[in-house]
Amino acid sequence: MKIGFIAMSGVRAHNEELTKLGLTLPGFVERNKTIASLPSLGLLTLAGLTPKKYEVEYLEIADMRKLPLLPVDFDLVAISTFTAQFYEALDVADFYESKKIPVVMGGITVSALFEQAKEYCSSVVIGEGELLWPEVLRDFENGNLKPVYRSPVGASFDLRDAPLPRFDLLDPDKYNRITVQTTRGCPHRCEFCASSILLTPNYKLKPVEKVIAEIHAIKEIWPRPFIEFADDNSFVNMRHSKELMRALAKEKLRWFTETDINVAKDDELLGLIRDAGCQQVLIGLESPRGANLAGVELKGDWKARQTDFYLEAIARIQSYGITVNGCFVFGLDGDTQESFDEVHQFVKQSGLFEVQITFMTAFPGTPLYQRLKKEDRVIRDRAWELCTLFDINVTPKNMTVAELQSGFLDLATKLYSTEETQERRRGFKRRLKSSANFGRHGKGHLKLAA
Repeated sequence: MKIGFIAMSGVRAHNEELTKLGLTLPGFVERNKTIASLPSLGLLTLAGLTPKKYEVEYLEIADMRKLPLLPVDFDLVAISTFTAQFYEALDVADFYESKKIPVVMGGITVSALFEQAKEYCSSVVIGEGELLWPEVLRDFENGNLKPVYRSPVGASFDLRDAPLPRFDLLDPDKYNRITVQTTRGCPHRCEFCASSILLTPNYKLKPVEKVIAEIHAIKEIWPRPFIEFADDNSFVNMRHSKELMRALAKEKLRWFTETDINVAKDDELLGLIRDAGCQQVLIGLESPRGANLAGVELKGDWKARQTDFYLEAIARIQSYGITVNGCFVFGLDGDTQESFDEVHQFVKQSGLFEVQITFMTAFPGTPLYQRLKKEDRVIRDRAWELCTLFDINVTPKNMTVAELQSGFLDLATKLYSTEETQERRRGFKRRLKSSANFGRHGKGHLKLAA
C-alpha cells in the first residue's frame, strides 16, 4: 500500500501594490517566501510514524495548473496546507476523492476549519497529528475511516516519543533550509496566533538527544545544512536551551529560530547561542509602544511591559554577532497613522539588522477572528486566501483600510530601500567590531551577515 503526503506550498500575496513594490526592493517579503518554501515538517513527521509496510511519497503543490498531472497511484493521501491555500487544498482533496482515493486532511488550518474541510475529504484530523495518525491507519486498513478524528480532552503528545521525520523523502537539490522542531507551544498565547491555541495548551520540550539525532539524519543528506528551528518560541526553558546549545555547538551548524525578548536577559545563554552557530533570531516586537500591545495576550500583557527593554535587548543580542529580525504588526487596535513613523524611527534607533512588517491578520480559529467577527470588522468572511500577512482582511480600529494600506506601502518603501537596507547592515558590522561579546566566531558571522 502506498501513501501520498501532500503539502501546499508557495503562498502568494494578493495585494497587487505590495507585490509590485516587493519586486523592486531588496529583502521585501523575503521571510514570507522562505516560510512558504520550507518542507512540511508535520507531514514528514507523520511519514516517520508510518509503519515500514507502507510505501510513502512526499509531494508539494505550488502551481494548481499541475493538478491534473499529480500521481494517482496512492491508496491513501494526507494533505496539509497554509491557511491562504486552504481552498486550493480542498481542490486537491476533491481531485483524489474523485479518483476513489481516500483523503485525510489535518494541521492547524484544517483543525480550525474542519467543518468546511470534511465536505471534501474522507477524514479530518483535529489537533496534534502524532496522537491520531496510528488510529487513522488502523481504521484505513480495516476499511472504516471515520469522518473526524479528535484528540481526547486533555490529551497531549509527548515530544519524548517524537519519531524521526522522514527527511530522506525530500529532494536534496530543492531546499536551502530544513526544519527541525525543538519545542512546541508558546506561553504567551497571543490573540492573533492560532498555533498554541489549536494544537497544544502546554509548552513542550523535545529531548536534546532526539534533536541531535534529527540533525545527524539531515547531515547525511545535506552535509552543510542551514537549519530553521520550527518553534513558536525557542529558549523559554533556559535549562533545556543551554543543554541544547552545548550539544549544537559540536555540530558546526548555521541556523535560525524564533524567540521572544527574554532571550536577551541571559548573557550565558546568548554566548552559547553564538557558539552554537545561530545566524539570526526573529522576535515578534509587534509595536514599539506598550499601549498598542495592551490586550494582545490572552493571559496578560507581558509584551506590553517589555517595550522599554526593546532597545537594550536588541543591542545586547546583536553584540554577540546574532542578528535580530524585528517583526512589527500594523492594524493593531492601538495603531494610528502615526504608528508607521514610530516604527520607522524605532528601526533606525535600534540598529535592527533585519525588519519585517506585516498586517494584523485574523486567522481562522483564533480569538482575534472571533472577536473581530462579532465587531463586524472582518472584511470578507471565509476569505482565507487573504491570510498571507501581506493582505488586509480586517478593518483597523483607528484608521481606514486605505490609510492602513497607504501607510504600510510608504513605510515599506523606506525600510526596504537599498540605502536603508545597506545602512542597517553596515551599522551592525560597525558595532560588532567593537563588541566584547562577539568572541572567536567573528569572521564567520561577519561574512554570513554581509
